[in-house]
Amino acid sequence: MRALTRSPRTAAFPEGVRVVAGDLMQPESFGETLRGVDRMYLFPAAETAWEVVALARQAGVSRIVVLSSGAVTTGFDSDFHLPVEQAVEASGLEWTHVRPGEFAMNKLALWGPSIRAEGVVRDPNPDAAGCPVHEQDIADVAALALLEDGHCGRAYTLNDPEMLSHRRQVELIAEAVGRPIRFEVVSRDEARESYRKQGGFAAANADFLLGFEDYSGGQSDLQALQEFDPTATGSVPTAEEATRVPARTFAQWAHDHAREFLPD
Repeated sequence: MRALTRSPRTAAFPEGVRVVAGDLMQPESFGETLRGVDRMYLFPAAETAWEVVALARQAGVSRIVVLSSGAVTTGFDSDFHLPVEQAVEASGLEWTHVRPGEFAMNKLALWGPSIRAEGVVRDPNPDAAGCPVHEQDIADVAALALLEDGHCGRAYTLNDPEMLSHRRQVELIAEAVGRPIRFEVVSRDEARESYRKQGGFAAANADFLLGFEDYSGGQSDLQALQEFDPTATGSVPTAEEATRVPARTFAQWAHDHAREFLPD
């Protein structure tokens, strides 16, 4: 197994994984590292997707599994993840698209600092509901698609099996850590300012996650986002479609990461 990274000196992988330097935004930087690779798990970089896929095919890669997004399934994403899917499908190689919805890990990045420091979450949408997916479900489906037959030509959309409001998500985190967490309703502007002060993931993604901009970086249709109901057509799709075992819940995710919400 080879892991391509822009930062090989700081990368941490299990024993037996060969770490190689490269950048999807600079395809010429890793062409030779694809020699001998049979199957590829591809992180989305729309700008270079066609070139990267062409290099993979030339190197002898036979199967590509794309880390895509549930926003492709719902139609909100047409030029970020979708072009990567299209490039892979047009290659003639075997393909599978893994389309997670909201990553549950986002909650650790967004809410973790204030929970650890103050025991509070400041959010503008207490009743907004979502189905944050456990990262292990994403990994399980990706691994199956890479290693097993029977998944080619499929697009798996992954979610938590239950719709949960932001307030309920905070309650489940509080139950997992064993201490109360206060939910403070703030404006979108106040939440954005708070995330920008946090830095890192929260600052980089504040505008998108709070509905100020869409996948393209343009102004988002906030009303459409607020009115969107992923359960309108029935139960939400989960990893169970691929794994044949029940998807992990947000409550389980909160339990798995409880220590990371505790004060340093």
